[in-house]
This record gives sequence, C-alpha cells and structure tokens, in this order.
Amino acid sequence: MPTNNSTLPLDANGQPYHRTWLVLTLLVGTFSTFITQTLLTTAFPTLMNYFNISANAVQWLTTGFMLIMGIMIPVSAWMLTRINSKYLYLAAMIIFGLGTILAYLSVNFQMLLIARMIQAMGVGISAPVFQTIMSSVYPPEKRGSAMGTAGIVIGLAPAIGPTLSGWIIDNYNWRALFLFIMPINLAVIIISFFTLRKVLPTSKQPIDWWSVLISTIGFGSMLYGFSSVGESGWGDPVVITTLIIGIIFIGLFVYRQLHMEQPLLELRVFKIPAFTLSAILTALAYMAMMGVEMILPMYIQTVLGRSAMDSGLILLPGAIMMGIMSPITGRIFDHIGARRLAMTGMLLLTTGTAFFLSISATTPILWIIVVYAIRMFGLTMVTMPVTTTGINALPFNLISHGTAANNTLRQVAASMGTAVLISVYSNVSKWNLPSQHLLTSAPLKYKSATINATLTGYHMAFIVSLIFCAFGFLLSCLLKAHHSTEVEREDDAA
Repeated sequence: MPTNNSTLPLDANGQPYHRTWLVLTLLVGTFSTFITQTLLTTAFPTLMNYFNISANAVQWLTTGFMLIMGIMIPVSAWMLTRINSKYLYLAAMIIFGLGTILAYLSVNFQMLLIARMIQAMGVGISAPVFQTIMSSVYPPEKRGSAMGTAGIVIGLAPAIGPTLSGWIIDNYNWRALFLFIMPINLAVIIISFFTLRKVLPTSKQPIDWWSVLISTIGFGSMLYGFSSVGESGWGDPVVITTLIIGIIFIGLFVYRQLHMEQPLLELRVFKIPAFTLSAILTALAYMAMMGVEMILPMYIQTVLGRSAMDSGLILLPGAIMMGIMSPITGRIFDHIGARRLAMTGMLLLTTGTAFFLSISATTPILWIIVVYAIRMFGLTMVTMPVTTTGINALPFNLISHGTAANNTLRQVAASMGTAVLISVYSNVSKWNLPSQHLLTSAPLKYKSATINATLTGYHMAFIVSLIFCAFGFLLSCLLKAHHSTEVEREDDAA
C-alpha cells in the first residue's frame, strides 16, 4: 500500500484516499447484495411447503424484488447528486441488512415478502452507486479494467445464486440462506466507515416528487405486467391493463424529464449516440441472458429429470467462466476498445444459443455445460465493455445519470426477456400437448407426445432468444473501432 500521499487519488474534498481498499469494500458489499437476486430460485419448493403457499405466490419473492429494484434505480441518480456517496452506500447496506435480518426471522410468507422488498430497496440504491463510483474513480483509459472487475460482481453473483441455494437447502434450512449473508453485511458496514470516501460532488438539488410518483407507477406497472405474463399469458386483462398503464406513465415520465432543468433522471444522455447504442446492446444481451437463465434450469429439471441442485451445478462452470473472464475482457477493452470484443462476444452468444435448438430428452449433460459456458464467455465480452463504452461517451457530470438510465433499461429488458421466453415456452407447449384420451388408451404414446410438446416449447423459446442475440450482433457492428479521446478531454476539463 502506498504511503506517499502524492501518489494517492483525491476524493471530492481534495483529500487523498486508498482506492484499492475503497473498491474492495464495494466489491464485497455489492457481491453480497447481488447474490440475493437469484438466491431463492432453487428454494421455492421448500418455501412452498413450509408456508403452504402456491407457486404463483412464491414467485413474488423474486418478482417483488425486481419491482422494487426497478422503482429505486431512477431515484438513485438524484440521491447521488444530493447525498455523500460514502453515506449513501452505507445507508443502502444498512437497509439491505435490516431486510436480511427480517427475512431470517420471518414467521409467515407476508413477513418474508416484506423483508425481500426491504432488501431490494438496499440493492436498488447500492447497485447504481457501486457502478457510478467504479466509473468515476478511474480515468477513461482504465475504466475497462475497472468495469471488468465490477462484472465479477454483477455477473457472477446472480449466476452462482441457484447453486449456492441448492447446496444450503440440501444441507441446512431456508433460513440459512439469509444467515450466511449477515456477517458479511455487518463486516462491510463496519469497514466502510474507514475505507469509503466521498468521491462524487454533491449539490442541494431538490427532488421532483411528481417524477418519483410517475416513475414508480410507470416502471412498477411495466415490470409487474411483464413478470405476470409467464403465469397469466399475454391475453390476461390484468397483464394488458398494467402494461398499458406502464407505457402511459413512462411516457409521461419521459416527457416531464425532458422539459425540466433539473430532472430526476437525465434522459438527455440518450441524445449521445454512443451511449444509446451501448445501452440498447447491453439490454439485448441481458434479455438473451436472463430469459435462458430461467428456461434452462426448467428444461434440466422437467425434461432431463435432474434435481434443482444438479441444475445449479450444471450452470456453475458457466458462472465461473464469467467470473474469470470479466477482468480479462476489461483489460483487453482498455487496449482495443469494445467493437471487436462485442462482435466476438455476440457471435459466441448467438452460436451458443443456436446450439440449444438441438436439445432433446437425451442430450448429454456435458454438452449443456459446454454450450452454456460458451454463452457466458461471450456475454462477458459484451456487457461490461459495451457498458463502459457508453459511460466513456458521457461527460463526468452525467455519469451517475447515465448509470441510472442504463440500469433502468437493463432491468426492464431483463424482466421483458424473461417474460417473453417463458410465455413462448408455455403457450407453444400447451398448443402441442396431445389429446387427453391418449392418457388412458395409449399412456406410453401420451408420455412421449407430452415430452415432445415440452421440447417444442423450449425450442421456440431458444429461437426467440436467438433473434435477440442476432439483432445484438448486428448492432455491435455499429460500435466505434477505437476509443474516443473527446471524453478524456472532457473529463480532464472537469
């Protein structure tokens, strides 16, 4: 650790600080929060039995989490301009910790659901703060490596959540899912007092509560609608109504933001073509990723007959691949830019998705492991490098707004991608189910036809994911081949 203050970076107050310790604290803290997004996935059957609830009810432990995250992200941009980044991150971790304790102590499903909502509030604040700080404490020429390191947290934590959950459920009980997070959360809170610093400038900018209300209704309704499609279908009146309400209020939110001098969320960042392109490309990558993240474990369990723990272990090598490659692709980005990385990554993601079109009831597990790892390898070459390109296209004072806008779009896209793929799978499977009379007249034929119908649904879902990937590959060709020096000059001027 350097001891000469002249070699250390300066915080917003002009005081030297140790960037390595600050970043390490953020990485550990954010990892412990991001892993909770998928931590309950393989615990759903256990929770259904424990609380005596239906599958539709238990899904809200994830859907509600996504809703609150989506609502909090736009507000986080204003918080970053008003509140000391050190205390804002601390507050987020404390809120998350309180939610975790409440989840551990839950005596009924309603209490657990409220606890998950509180957790999501903490994650919805900490995630944009983490990414904005990571983008701000490094110069543009080093942001690729920094965001690659951030990719370990953002990509790896949710990816290993189902595997960790399966292991804990098999060996302990569902409360242990929250118990193991508590000491990590407490340690991060204590260490943060010594390692975190105010690294972003603040001002007394008033908050527009009408924008908060409109965005809450808009994004909440939109995410609720998309999250309900897989269970209720596109024709359900509630789904249609909530999607229409979401679209109307998001339109009102956009209009209001573009006509305010100090908007809650600075949507003018989308006037910068490089940022807009990167945001759309990242959203498409997440649509392709999150949809398959939900579909593939279902295939492994329903068609191949493997356990939830097995499905988590099958996906683990891909998660490890993502963790290993994220910092490597970040360093490569610093040297060659995003275009070649993104094109190669989208090609691998498209190829890996195309391989899944051939899955059957006898597909070897090793084949799934390899193909899934290829997809995750491609994904690491797209998400963080492309996100960093978009951030580098912004002047320093718009980084927090750009991060919030990018996160909001990605959250909606992930929900939408999941809803579309599950809807396609469910509807196509139902359309191809055999007649019920075969169940008594030819049970073996009925079983075979049912499996084929299910496989047809999975194949169509993967075709939709393939379309997302192919469109993303075409967009990646539009990225600039080299770094722009314009942003570096803007940052230097700032």
